[in-house]
Amino acid sequence: MAPQKCKIYTITLIIALIVKVECSDITNAVFGSITDGMPAAFGDFNSDELTDVFVLRGDGKTIEILLAAEEEPLLRRAKSHPLQCKYKNYISSVVPGDFDGDALMDILVTTVVKRTESDSADRQPLTFVHIIWGGANHLNCTDEDKPVLELIGQPLALDYNQDMIIDLFGVNKHNQRMFWIFDNMRGNPKEIPMNGGPSSRIKRPHAHAFLDLNEDYMADLFITTKDNFEMWYGNANDMEKFAFNKTIPHPPDAVEIGQSIFIDFELQGQMDLITPVCYDTKCKNSSLLVYSKNSWHNLQVNFKDSNNNIWGFALRSGKKYIDTITLHSGDFNMDGYPDILATLEQSQDSQSQSFLFENVACENGCGHIKRTYRIHWDALNPFRNGTVMAVFFDFYQDGILDVILVQENGSNHRTVAFKNSLDYDANFIKLMVLTGLSNNNNHMIDGRVGKKRRTYGTNLPGPSVSYRTTTQEGNSRHAISAQLPQSAHFSLNLPYTIFGLGRTPNFVDFLTVGLSNHSKDWTQIIPNSQMVVIPWPPDQPSKWKAQLFVTPSKVILTSVAALTGVCGLITIIIGVLHWKERQEDKKERLQESHRFHFDAM
Repeated sequence: MAPQKCKIYTITLIIALIVKVECSDITNAVFGSITDGMPAAFGDFNSDELTDVFVLRGDGKTIEILLAAEEEPLLRRAKSHPLQCKYKNYISSVVPGDFDGDALMDILVTTVVKRTESDSADRQPLTFVHIIWGGANHLNCTDEDKPVLELIGQPLALDYNQDMIIDLFGVNKHNQRMFWIFDNMRGNPKEIPMNGGPSSRIKRPHAHAFLDLNEDYMADLFITTKDNFEMWYGNANDMEKFAFNKTIPHPPDAVEIGQSIFIDFELQGQMDLITPVCYDTKCKNSSLLVYSKNSWHNLQVNFKDSNNNIWGFALRSGKKYIDTITLHSGDFNMDGYPDILATLEQSQDSQSQSFLFENVACENGCGHIKRTYRIHWDALNPFRNGTVMAVFFDFYQDGILDVILVQENGSNHRTVAFKNSLDYDANFIKLMVLTGLSNNNNHMIDGRVGKKRRTYGTNLPGPSVSYRTTTQEGNSRHAISAQLPQSAHFSLNLPYTIFGLGRTPNFVDFLTVGLSNHSKDWTQIIPNSQMVVIPWPPDQPSKWKAQLFVTPSKVILTSVAALTGVCGLITIIIGVLHWKERQEDKKERLQESHRFHFDAM
């Protein structure tokens, strides 16, 4: 009997493992047969309130949009004709946004062109900036030989003059810091030099960011240079839109400094600067640092796995995604604290692998810092060796962040999808802030939140979004985030913000959106709400609108299923009892009939 039980247990375990793998690997359900597209950016191109994915194909020289759908495959090519443009040179970055104010999404594409065959550090390769002007359902590919701009390095997308048209910041080909201001004429952008502060050389690759750093609801500028980090505060009314504030020194003794990110690391309602560093050229000694109270603090992340193998950040010159150390943040377990995805390797001769860094309470050795990160070595199984990039994405529009990964096998790349199956019911708030621009020339369509105009705008960098609520324990919780603060070097920021609320079922007391030195509060927001905010006019927050719809939680769905099951069971019981009663009545009638004939005899 024991061997039979063992066989049954083994078969059950195998089936459970197969089901688990199938639940985690949803590549076919998401991408279908198109797995060669390298994720480059996100945005709602066709204004259907589903986030599309901008991918690079054709050896990195073709940009194409995979449109999101509610049926499988969840990401697919356009039906009529592919939404793509081809280039002769390699594409180095992609930035979706509205560059002409027509409320339709355009695409900024940068390509790298050498000035000579032997470009030196003093004569760096040029970056050609191209704008693909978007239509309602088509792209207008522009002439590659006529770039809109020529600059050095990759630009940062921002809104310089608060007109809801995307502008750029970067370094021109003469090594001067410059803003490029776009308007609704589709002509050459206006150049405005950056004045009034330090002139240190910009670091390449850089981690510039456009977000509110001083809590005045005005997006500021964070600049990475070869000497330090610079903070420039935004001015709403001055001629100089940014005023230099201070510098932050680079982490001491760091040999390699990765891409910094800004997140509400400790859930205190303020943005923290998180920076990955290596203390040697091969990144065998890696650390994650946070800048707090005017000094750098090591978060004491343990890079040693269960087999005592020591990992470090993956950094290889000339390799896509890992030519710089890049972190991607998002709340994977919906507890409210932002987690991180990062790519590591044991040595530069081994395969790299992307891991989940979970935000956990710091037990000791962190000083006044209350949180740290713990690496979950098996969280993204079955995707192990050979992944070079991982980024969060909400495939099913349910507020739960899944993961897109890129696998590398030699010179070939494959994009795969991982489903995040939470083992408990958690609540969330999902928020997207648009430019608020409208286009009356486009017909009305039915969206997921009701009938609306063709579009209320596109991706908007820089807004500040925050909430305040009370937990089940009666504690106050305050969290903040920035929308699309970075755009260069495949930062892959999502055009929406998801706040995990944990198991807190209470209404969100205040939800605040701030931009252009103005803000507006929405009160008593239902958990599991998904909101689209239309901040127009930008200087009149009383007129800002929000569209809201609610995603039922697992508890509600389970309750409905249980109630349906109980009702079905009761119906079956009633039916069986009714049938038995009819059978009894039939038997009694037969007995009565026999008794009548007997009496007649």
